[in-house]
This record gives sequence, structure tokens and C-alpha cells, in this order.
Amino acid sequence: MRKRTWLAWLGAALLALPAHAGEVVKVGSTPGVTSDAVQALVPEARAAGIDLQLVEFTDWTLPNEAVNNGDIDLNFFQHQAFLNNAVKERGYQLAFVGLGLLQNIGIYSNRYQRLADVPEKARVAVANDPVNQGRGLLLLQKAGLITLRNGSAVGASVHDVAENPKKLRFFEIEGPQLIRALDDLDLVVVWPSYFVNAGKKAQAGQALLYSGIADTFYAMGFVARSDRAQEARLRKLVQLYQNSEAVKQTISQGFGHDPKLYTLPWQQTTKEPSHGK
Repeated sequence: MRKRTWLAWLGAALLALPAHAGEVVKVGSTPGVTSDAVQALVPEARAAGIDLQLVEFTDWTLPNEAVNNGDIDLNFFQHQAFLNNAVKERGYQLAFVGLGLLQNIGIYSNRYQRLADVPEKARVAVANDPVNQGRGLLLLQKAGLITLRNGSAVGASVHDVAENPKKLRFFEIEGPQLIRALDDLDLVVVWPSYFVNAGKKAQAGQALLYSGIADTFYAMGFVARSDRAQEARLRKLVQLYQNSEAVKQTISQGFGHDPKLYTLPWQQTTKEPSHGK
């Protein structure tokens, strides 16, 4: 009798388990397309036996702190250049597990329709932080406007400009303020996502030039503690993400369905975007 009672209790307990019961994986991200993409993966993760839980952060420091301390399993908000800088400054033991999204950057202007029209002594805005300023300068070099002292070296600053045939004048501006500089300066190197977030999706697709798949050092990816980077369930989750149609649709929607604004960096066949106008 006791055996039957215990079996009945066990059966009831199993039925009472939530449908998403499985190995818990907590992923930290910041509001926007990255967190939306993670949320879109929840049903597929559940079907694969992973209880995917999204944890949102509102700054760029806490996600790494949380992974390093073991409070969450992964974060998804940063590229390799940002991670390298964080590891150097704070001594984190963190490593990439897989790529998740490459947000292209673009050269924008409210005054000129072609790069060839940019005059001498034009005023150019670039990000003021060392990581993203280097990326912007590499795009200006790709455009043929400047040459950097170390060629394609990552982490270049305006002081590394070796050749500047048009005598461009550089203005270092905080990232979120860059799109506001368009009214006052000639060129601005900025993320198209800033236009999308500001409700200006049409303008996001009007850059003179975009970065692309060759820029994968700046692709955002999933980051874990170094001692867990090869963990099966974490790598399984990243694989699910990369193969998810729901994730791809969510990302596309987040960028206004404009393929010039982003790249899926794990897809080697992705064509590199170039001119927007």
C-alpha cells in the first residue's frame, strides 16, 4: 500500500513539474536586439532540455562580473575587443564560447552623398572610447580617407593616423551622442542600431559605407568563465542559437529587416555589405 502511495505521489510530482524543466542556463544581456534574440530562443531551448533564463543588465560592467562570479552562466552583449579590455583591466577569467551577432558600423553624412564628395578639412566624429574608436578608424581606412600607422591593427586612435590626404579633422564624441553630431559635422562613424533605436530606421540604411564580415573581431558573442567555456550544455545552447530561425527573424526585425546593418558572423557565406547610398 505504501509503495502504491509513493508511486502515486511520484507520478503527481512529475506531472506537476513545469514544462520547461531542464538544465538551467542563465544568460545575461542588455536591452535591445541581443536580449530579444535570447528570449526568442527560449521555446527551442526548452524543447532541447535547457531551461534558458534571460537576465537583463543596464550597464556594461555587471554582465562580466556576474559571469566571473558564477551568478550567471553566459553573457551576450560584447565583442572580443571589449572583452580583451575588460580582462586586462579587471583580471576576469572569461572566454568566448561562440559568436552571436555582428552589428555593422557605418559612415554617415547629412551633407554628402558619396565619399568622393567629402572635401578637405571635413570634420569627422568618431567614438571617444579606445575600443570603438579603433573600429571606426579602420572603416575610414577602408573608405580610403586615411591610412593608419599600423595598418589594420586593432585599438588604433586618432594619433595613429599616418596619412590624411584630405586633412580631415577628428572629433572624439561619446558613443550615444554620435548621431546628434550629424547636424554639425560632415561625417560621423556610428552604429546603425542607434538610428533604429531612435526610430530612424530609414536613415540607418543610408550610410556611405558599412563594415562587414571582415570585421568579426567586433562581433558580439556568448562569454563564459574560462573553466566552463567547453561545457557541453553551454556549447549546445550556442549551437541552438546559431541554427534558430526564430533568432534570425528576431534579429532581422530588430534591424528593420535591412541586411546592411548587421551580419550573422558564423555564416561564412554572408556577403559583406558595402555602400548604402
